[in-house]
Amino acid sequence: MEKSYLCNYKTMQAMKNRQKRAIIIGATSGIGLEMVKVLTAQGWQVGIAGRRQERLQQIQSKNLDVVATECIDITKEDAPKHLLTLIGKTGGMNLYFHSAGVGYQNPALDMEKEMTTVATNVTGFTQMVDTAFHYFMAHPDREAHLAVISSIAGTRGLGAAPAYSSTKRYINHYMECLTQLCHIRGIHHIHLHDIRPGFVRTAFIADGHHYPLQLDPHRVALSIAKGIQADRSIITIDWRYRLLVFFWRLVPRWLWVRLKVASK
Repeated sequence: MEKSYLCNYKTMQAMKNRQKRAIIIGATSGIGLEMVKVLTAQGWQVGIAGRRQERLQQIQSKNLDVVATECIDITKEDAPKHLLTLIGKTGGMNLYFHSAGVGYQNPALDMEKEMTTVATNVTGFTQMVDTAFHYFMAHPDREAHLAVISSIAGTRGLGAAPAYSSTKRYINHYMECLTQLCHIRGIHHIHLHDIRPGFVRTAFIADGHHYPLQLDPHRVALSIAKGIQADRSIITIDWRYRLLVFFWRLVPRWLWVRLKVASK
């Protein structure tokens, strides 16, 4: 009887470990919200976080596969503690998806906008991603995916949005460093994904500026999910932006800094 109980317990634990559980930070709007819809439709159990508790509850009430919510401001010191709380509520985590970020067209160099961008896209990003990485390290028995939204803006410096472009470059490099770190330490169960969309038709770019080649947010989310499933470390969306980035990387610096290039 004891042997049978132990066998059943191990089977239940194995099944639990195989369940797909995702944590989405920045889930109340934009790409984060679309990823909630896509992942739950694909059978994931999802825990969501954002700064607006009422919005989180609205999303959960419309989707039963959103099993937990947590109000998190990633710029606060207690954000990692709240992330761990959310993971516990969700029953574990196989995918950490980071979609929290800010950015501005800021050619006037408004100091408040610049520092808010750095606090969110650098300090907040780093403490959240590191917390997720440590969690995955403590659970080597399961495949794990750590995916973050950066931007094609990180591939070249954009004078119209200095802090935004620079912080996205930071994210690009940080993810590259974590990928190399996994190879150095022989970590094989953590898969890292740097997601670089172009202009996505969300409230994020509804600032009165004109942005060409705007992408549908739901199609972007579908492409992201497909890229994660295919284990692509860099996911640039879509083919037009892949082509754009290829060519603008060929532009020498002396010429690039003389060009008038939009951001975001």
